[in-house]
Amino acid sequence: MGTPAFAATILGALIEAGHRIVAVYTQPPRPAGRGHRPQSSPVQSLAAQHGLPVRCPATLRNQAEQDAFAALGADAAVVAAYGLILPRPILTAPRLGCLNVHASLLPRWRGAAPIQRALLAGDRETGITIMQMEEGLDTGPILLQETVPIAADATSAGLSAELAILGGQLMLTALDGVAERRLLATPQPQEGVTYAPKIGREEGLLDWRLYSTDLERRVRAFDPWPGSFFDTGAERIRVHAAVDLPGPAGGVPGTVLDDRLSVACGEGVLRPLRLQRPGRAALDASAFLRGFPIPPGTRLPCLATS
Repeated sequence: MGTPAFAATILGALIEAGHRIVAVYTQPPRPAGRGHRPQSSPVQSLAAQHGLPVRCPATLRNQAEQDAFAALGADAAVVAAYGLILPRPILTAPRLGCLNVHASLLPRWRGAAPIQRALLAGDRETGITIMQMEEGLDTGPILLQETVPIAADATSAGLSAELAILGGQLMLTALDGVAERRLLATPQPQEGVTYAPKIGREEGLLDWRLYSTDLERRVRAFDPWPGSFFDTGAERIRVHAAVDLPGPAGGVPGTVLDDRLSVACGEGVLRPLRLQRPGRAALDASAFLRGFPIPPGTRLPCLATS
């Protein structure tokens, strides 16, 4: 049960290990791209490649879906970034319960966006938790947990891919351990609980009144989605990479300080390294500025203008 690329990696590990998968559950296809055509999730695409039966219910709260799930007679449900709430009849249907791959060191960063929130907070480590699911939000007891250091230049995309591989490995170990009754779940600690709410598109705005350290983290955390951006007053510019230059800002927040597009922040300076105009290709800053000059002294808005 899963939807994005992170979950597809977990599914791939199960397939490669030879587990018999009786059904794959994923979110229904969503409109995407310029044509807004329905697009299958990465999990659905991988399942189709391997001829696995796929189900895309909009909800699991109705009796018919719950009965259909129970009729599968599954030993266990593997859940990774699925996106739907699992009601109690679903959680208790498999003989060994529902096992979740969560991309944090629970109880830190319970919720929908643990990778992005860890990067935004400047965490130096994260990891994978394999959890026996219960009705609370990521509150279930822990079966396995492994720590991963966060590199100084880590992005959401890169860290997600790394954690997905580890998650697949740990899930295989957990399935064997639970099935053989040699792996017992332990309750999560009561201390250190934090929450990772879903990312909103508006969070990608680079508000120059913030510290440059925070903005640089935002650029990395929101790669690839929703992306970080700033407004010039005429266009919205996406920032794919940036460097934080600590120290005094040397100007009013949002002021362009030099011909390399160094921008004064509430504290420190942020220098975008790779940028993209709407409908154009992403370019290194020097090439971008040749085609779209933003001269020193320009005041960039601190709030969205469109």
